[in-house]
Amino acid sequence: MTKTKVCIIGASGKLGQYLVQHALDRDYEVVGVCREQSVGKLDAFRERITIIPGATNDAEIIREAVAGCDGVLAVLVPWGVNGYASGTAQAVLDNAPENARLIFSCGWHITKDGRDVYSWQFKTLISAMGWLARRFRLFDLNDQVEACRLIFSSDTRWTVVRGSDLEEGESQGLPVWSRHVGDPVLASNLTRRTDFALFMVAALDNDELIQEAPAIVGCKTPSALSNKCVGS
Repeated sequence: MTKTKVCIIGASGKLGQYLVQHALDRDYEVVGVCREQSVGKLDAFRERITIIPGATNDAEIIREAVAGCDGVLAVLVPWGVNGYASGTAQAVLDNAPENARLIFSCGWHITKDGRDVYSWQFKTLISAMGWLARRFRLFDLNDQVEACRLIFSSDTRWTVVRGSDLEEGESQGLPVWSRHVGDPVLASNLTRRTDFALFMVAALDNDELIQEAPAIVGCKTPSALSNKCVGS
């Protein structure tokens, strides 16, 4: 029986390494893409996965990595101010096999339909972070917005998983989700990083999430335990 083959783009980061582990736990064949200087971070998986070093927004690298894959898991990192996240998204959209499941990560600040409701504290934080990051050329949140615009306009089988604040710790189980930030179920605004990755990997087999942008929160958080969890 042929194994499910997945490509994890951004495999060497904290989220990426959890994605690798969850995929291996499902006995998937894994191809990991990361910057050449970060390959050493994947030493624990070296004998179990194929590693392709290179920039994740390099179309040739992505074309090689996603060949024959049933699914692609991409961490949309808005590093720098040169379109890294949007370049990564475009490379995946252009080169992934037809009918492959494409799962992307981003934060709550992304909105698919403009119906998300953000607190003034959240909007202030995002504005301040964005200004400081651009000022010092660290990252560009607007680039992640552009990346998701490209994805949302695509007719591929995509899912954009929007994460809350993240913490380390053992898995608590599959996060709960809603279509819109502002839903009371999301109020706790906290997810274990390993469970963010778990949700992304599980989405590969969840056709209900095709062309959805679920906002997630940990399943054991107070807001998740006290509210209905149906992706409203």
